[in-house]
Amino acid sequence: MVTLTATTTLLTSFPRFSHSLRRGVTTNFRFYPRNRFLACRVMNSPDDGSSAAAPLIDSVTQDFKNQTIHSNKLKSLEDLNWDNSFVRELPSDPRTDPFPREVLHACYTRVSPSVEVDDPQLVAWSESVSNLLELDNKEFERPEFPLFFSGASPLAGTLPYAQCYGGHQFGMWAGQLGDGRAITLGEILNSKSERWELQLKGAGKTPYSRFADGLAVLRSSIREFLCSEAMHHLGIPTTRALCLVNTGKLVTRDMFYDGNPKEEQGAIVCRVAQSFLRFGSYQIHASRGSNQDLEIVRGLADYAIKHHFPHIENMSKSESLSFSTGDEDVVDLTSNKYAAWVVEVAERTATMIARWQGVGFTHGVMNTDNMSILGLTIDYGPFGFLDAFDPKFTPNTTDLPGRRYCFANQPDIGLWNLAQFTTTLAAAHLINDKEANYALERYGSRFMDDYQDIMTKKLGLPKYNKVLIGKLLTNMAVDKVDYTNFFRTLSNIKADTSIPDEEMLVPLKSVLLDIGKERKEAWTSWLKTYIHELSTSGTTDDERKTSMNTVNPKYILRNYLCQTAIDAAEIGDLGEVRRLLKLVENPFDEQPGMEKYARLPPAWAYRPGVCMLSCSS
Repeated sequence: MVTLTATTTLLTSFPRFSHSLRRGVTTNFRFYPRNRFLACRVMNSPDDGSSAAAPLIDSVTQDFKNQTIHSNKLKSLEDLNWDNSFVRELPSDPRTDPFPREVLHACYTRVSPSVEVDDPQLVAWSESVSNLLELDNKEFERPEFPLFFSGASPLAGTLPYAQCYGGHQFGMWAGQLGDGRAITLGEILNSKSERWELQLKGAGKTPYSRFADGLAVLRSSIREFLCSEAMHHLGIPTTRALCLVNTGKLVTRDMFYDGNPKEEQGAIVCRVAQSFLRFGSYQIHASRGSNQDLEIVRGLADYAIKHHFPHIENMSKSESLSFSTGDEDVVDLTSNKYAAWVVEVAERTATMIARWQGVGFTHGVMNTDNMSILGLTIDYGPFGFLDAFDPKFTPNTTDLPGRRYCFANQPDIGLWNLAQFTTTLAAAHLINDKEANYALERYGSRFMDDYQDIMTKKLGLPKYNKVLIGKLLTNMAVDKVDYTNFFRTLSNIKADTSIPDEEMLVPLKSVLLDIGKERKEAWTSWLKTYIHELSTSGTTDDERKTSMNTVNPKYILRNYLCQTAIDAAEIGDLGEVRRLLKLVENPFDEQPGMEKYARLPPAWAYRPGVCMLSCSS
């Protein structure tokens, strides 16, 4: 059983996560099962629910929000500094053909893009991402740019490859998966020595494509391009997107798996991240179990620490990163870099998921092959932001029977996935049981701290109030209140305890729709308590409104907005994709003239293919 230092009871919208932390997590890993968790407690943590986690995670996640260029020297495509450390330092598949097969004792296969193109066109691009790469924006105007970023023409200095990984899909071990339609071009080092990996999604077949064609369609590519950038500007760690290219060729897709395939426009997204390593990158080798495979797990861990967690490599005993556990044993993170590493992976993952919950984001496919070791949101498939608040919301039609990946379950699934990851590292003898369970303890503590802090700020409260926030979420679920618009509108409430009951709901009339007398009484009761809490803060109404509006976005990438842009792009109008990109780059600003993008979804938005999609959509 994992015992958290912070308050262990989550809000009513996340009962399963709270339950898992109380009872312990069954790893259900088909190989290397773990039978129990230790009861761990961070001895130097305060008991008041405040965060005791290392400040490092805050600086790391802030870096993702503040990624800006400090150099005036912008580069052409030919001048980019390609490094290719992944190919240079890790074992490769001796074969370079894309024929589907099991790839053994290798982290990747050298394979080049093979997608067919016909006058490819640049659909959209992110200046923010090009700045990270120190790429001159004039490069997007080059007529050959779409050829480079469709994979049709090779870029000098790249060493393309597809990564080998496995994973648990919907709780079941799926064996080898890998990059079935994504091909990494290589890594760019900018003038600040930041490493950025560029990957083309939809670039053609690889050995990991199985029976698929390795391609992507414009519909899903627009969604991934826009959501990658939207999440970054919401302050959520994520992979990024440099550009989106239409291949000019048609791709056949059976969108609903109902035997009615149709032809759609093909497209390619250039995804950008410091690394695309996933939990599954380690799982696949541990699952095979040979000494050679377990050494690959160690080699991959060494690679990740060297290039992406260098501060861990440089730890010393003087940092006193030792923690007592419930068994009165000691977990000393300075004596085992792998233990320190998995703890940081756990904390980054917790921070990411807490921020998802804060903005109402539901990933939809939280398989272990979709979990980044850097704590980045990765692989945008059937994602969705909450419209009407529903803790059981899932945007994935494949997930409907059990709703394993629904909004409320995401913190719980994050913990489960981490249990599989720690099992993998333990199988390779990189960490022991106490270190594995301590990492899971830190995940729980970090999630609790971050989520409570986020919700406190969303409501503009002087301190966390579990009962008040729990009742609010219950009311929102009963009345199906729009998640984004409600919290944005809540900043209009005045901290005036003398407001008559009959006037109390007036500031919220635009978001509390079609509620009867009984529900009005429930909301009035809640507002009285809320206003009383506000009145004790010593903060002015204007100050609180300004503060709340920096954490409660005005605009999110609702699925129907994506679909509107997709419909326009499919008939040649790219303007809506570019307008949406500009909109989501400033989600907390009012943006006069753009108010229609904050409206509730129209009736047509609830049809299949808009509000919900399949895994391969």
